[in-house]
Amino acid sequence: MEFTDLEPDQVEKAANMIKAISHPMRLAILGYLGENKELSVTEIHRLLKIEQSTASHHLGILKDKGILSSMRKGKNTLYYLKRKNLSNLIKCISECACD
Repeated sequence: MEFTDLEPDQVEKAANMIKAISHPMRLAILGYLGENKELSVTEIHRLLKIEQSTASHHLGILKDKGILSSMRKGKNTLYYLKRKNLSNLIKCISECACD
């Protein structure tokens, strides 16, 4: 499907996803979750050296916008990219930022 084939509500959803991704902390979270990784909020807050409540807040936004999914594994909730092709977007953003 081409972007020009999207209905107005689909374009709005895409814009909201991009807005959510555009926050530096959320982009960093997605960078760690790329490459088919699953991480808990504890792992994410340690990797990013932020408060666990802050990590949870950002994960909630990404999940709410349809970017992340989660699953329970024992006592932990693991977060992962909802769509595999999002890792390509993150990789592209990383490559563009390095030029």
